[in-house]
Amino acid sequence: MRTNLFHIVLLSIFLTIGSLKLSAQETGTKSIPVPAEKQKTTLPPAKKELDTVVRIDEVKVTVNDTNKKKKSGLDAIIKRYAEDYEKVDQVKKELELYNKAELHYKDIELKSGKIIMKYDTDEIFAGRIKDSLGNYSQYPYFKQGNNIVEADSIHFNTKTKKARIWNSRSDQGEFRIKGEITKRENDSVYYIKGARFTTSKNIEDPEYYFYTNKIKFVPGKKVVVGFTNMYIADVPTPLALPFAFFPMSDKATSGLLIPTFGNNNNQGYFLQNGGYYFALSDYYDLAVTGDYYTNGSYGLRFQSSYSNRYKYSGNVYIRYENIINGERGLPNYQRAKNYNIQWSHTQDAKANPNSRFAASVNLGSSKYYQNSLSMDNIGSRLNNTLSSSVSYSKTFQTVPQVNFALMATHNQNTNTQVINMTLPTLQASVDRIYPFAPGDGPKKGIIKNINIQYNVKGENRIATTDTLFFKKEMFENAKLGMQHNIPISTNFKVFKHFSVSASTNYQETWVGNTIRKEYNSDIKKDTIINLKGFDSFRTYNFASSIGTTIYGTYSFGENKKIQAIRHVMRPNISYTYTPSFEKYYDTYDSDATGKMQKEYSRFESGMYSAPGRNYSNLIGIGVNNTIEAKVRNDDENDPDAEPKKVMLLNNLSFNTSYDMAADSLKWAPMRVSTGTTLLKEKMNINVAATFDPYAINNEGRRIDVFNIDNGGSLFRMTSANVTLNYAITSEDNKAGNKNKDSQTSRNGGREDDLFGRATNLNDSRTSLFDEDEEDLSKEDDKTKGGFFNAKLPWDLRIAYSLTYQNNNRENKISGNSIMLSGNFDITPRWKMGFSSGYDFVQKGVTFTQLRFERDLLSWRMDFNWVPTGTNTYWGFFIGIKSSVLSDIKWDKRQLPDRQLQ
Repeated sequence: MRTNLFHIVLLSIFLTIGSLKLSAQETGTKSIPVPAEKQKTTLPPAKKELDTVVRIDEVKVTVNDTNKKKKSGLDAIIKRYAEDYEKVDQVKKELELYNKAELHYKDIELKSGKIIMKYDTDEIFAGRIKDSLGNYSQYPYFKQGNNIVEADSIHFNTKTKKARIWNSRSDQGEFRIKGEITKRENDSVYYIKGARFTTSKNIEDPEYYFYTNKIKFVPGKKVVVGFTNMYIADVPTPLALPFAFFPMSDKATSGLLIPTFGNNNNQGYFLQNGGYYFALSDYYDLAVTGDYYTNGSYGLRFQSSYSNRYKYSGNVYIRYENIINGERGLPNYQRAKNYNIQWSHTQDAKANPNSRFAASVNLGSSKYYQNSLSMDNIGSRLNNTLSSSVSYSKTFQTVPQVNFALMATHNQNTNTQVINMTLPTLQASVDRIYPFAPGDGPKKGIIKNINIQYNVKGENRIATTDTLFFKKEMFENAKLGMQHNIPISTNFKVFKHFSVSASTNYQETWVGNTIRKEYNSDIKKDTIINLKGFDSFRTYNFASSIGTTIYGTYSFGENKKIQAIRHVMRPNISYTYTPSFEKYYDTYDSDATGKMQKEYSRFESGMYSAPGRNYSNLIGIGVNNTIEAKVRNDDENDPDAEPKKVMLLNNLSFNTSYDMAADSLKWAPMRVSTGTTLLKEKMNINVAATFDPYAINNEGRRIDVFNIDNGGSLFRMTSANVTLNYAITSEDNKAGNKNKDSQTSRNGGREDDLFGRATNLNDSRTSLFDEDEEDLSKEDDKTKGGFFNAKLPWDLRIAYSLTYQNNNRENKISGNSIMLSGNFDITPRWKMGFSSGYDFVQKGVTFTQLRFERDLLSWRMDFNWVPTGTNTYWGFFIGIKSSVLSDIKWDKRQLPDRQLQ
């Protein structure tokens, strides 16, 4: 006879308390009626907290007149709970828990409507129960470790770990599996008969699933199935496999990347983005992909992401394309080799507060985006510049504080193919020192406010072109230099309302390159001789300014819609003195009398140019204005709401200068600029213009005659610009565009989609509208209230620019264009987006892109179309969103037919 835990519990009760017989009715339980002949010993109702049963191996019992310690199959603490009753049947050796029953044993958690435990055979039965309406409820819930199974009924052996489960439902990674009968061999192997598995969230009524008669899976490792047929909407499809293997792991795994097939007129048929993904470690990975075209073109890409939590993260993207148009030997034959390198590195702010390393690199061939056939570059073809920066900075917490930074920069114009780099740039600074102020005392007055700083900047500057990039010639013309700056400044108030500041700056410049100019009488031309070696020059200047703030308010009355208008004016007068540094200038090319005719500075072609030769005594005049209104708040829900402030004109500024040392043209053109917001601050308008007080001659040069004295107006407007930006979103889409981390922005393009959005072929399952799982989980909220009450989020952006030029009486509009983009839901699961515009000067439609997407729950379908221009393109995709089944898709794309540049 086997000794078990529940015998010991009963024996302990009888030994300490005596005979105890309580029926379910006597203890006030809510159990269902039990026949008298079947009523044995019933325990009182469990407490809300789970009770604990003592360990079996801690108690000795007498069995068959012999004292023997015999271990049961139960070798751990059991916790149980039931809302209605707990019943022990010693004849059948059973423990029964009814209604919201729970059983906890080792790492096993079992919840069900009804649980029966046969403690002599170490078996547990769990099943559902019927509610008052006769419907089944409280289905068994079985959890062991991270594995969870829901079923209609469960039969489990605690000793052998084997189980039999009817109509089981479980989640294994992204898979949801439902089986008619499941057999559990041990902790790590399951066999299922009549199984269907899917990535749909609704396992009971999935939009698609794979059906197989037999399946074996090891949780967290693999799933092996026999003959498998795909069903869509419960309809079998011709898609079938004789067997299949699905690796399952919480960690990334290496594997093949299936390419996309298509064709275009120039390169023929192609396979794009095929390759291999290497899951190298938990901290970094590598994806190697490539393209091949039947005319011989090809492309290679290496992409790696890395991350170390709480320390740093980043990614590296290297792309190379060899593009061929036409046939070799024919006039239309073209060939281009382009590359692009991107690197982004971000350090966690908590990793080291006193030092920081960051990188943002985007460099390569100037025509890469214009020539590239990869669609992840759509939206970047209009980029005019590529820029990069790699920097390391450190702060020394001394008194005064010292800051140090070392960086390398790169700036590339894709139109002119000119590249400017600094390899490297050194910057250091010492914080302000107040030599005449007490350490903890106030700094008031002209003397106590005197402060001194020190800044140093050293550069190795390189200017080259795309064709000479990283070749020998690129480094031969490098320029090396360093600048030291010591600014001394102070500020104070006069007459209580006027703020005065004064400063002087001493600058010493060191250079490693100078020139010497000579006149070559043989060729009768000036020649320039480049000299290498240390040289230096020193400059200084003085500046001061005085300004104040004037407030003016005009009230209309609190009962008016516009209660008041407030005008804030900040006039400012500045003075700058810069002496002439003629001593750094030399002469050459003497005439017949021996007098030198030409003048130059040996520093003029250096990194920091030559010091100024002209004496400057400049007075600057500026007025900045802000005009805002106080508007009554007519909020019906809050009659006591405070009035609102509305900006009418923001920073209406007038700036000009007068040079007292100039012989002519003493007044500089006046610059006027302002801006405002309209339509509840959703529209931004900025206006700027330049007005010249002097007239021009027939050659377009400024002359020392005021324009009004030349028969014109007081000022001559030489240029003007108006920009308008309007962005509006629905109440359900307040977040607006979430495209900040898109491939378009990483390529150096705009964060919004005014110039189109990139289509990343490396991950075709990514939504065109930045939709994530959190958005999908809110889909049901969109359709509450029926069709006419459906919430359909949308957003719209408008950008308008107008430029006027009149420097030489041309009086023309040089730029006049409008750009529009928007995204909206046609229905709760249909999305549409567009990007387009019109150039009124060139009289043509700008880059236009149309985007359509259908959310098919666990599937996604999209259509991306560029109908006109050199980027004419379309792409269609339908496939499963889940990464496990990402290869089940149909992807068709027509690449643009463009001429290489």
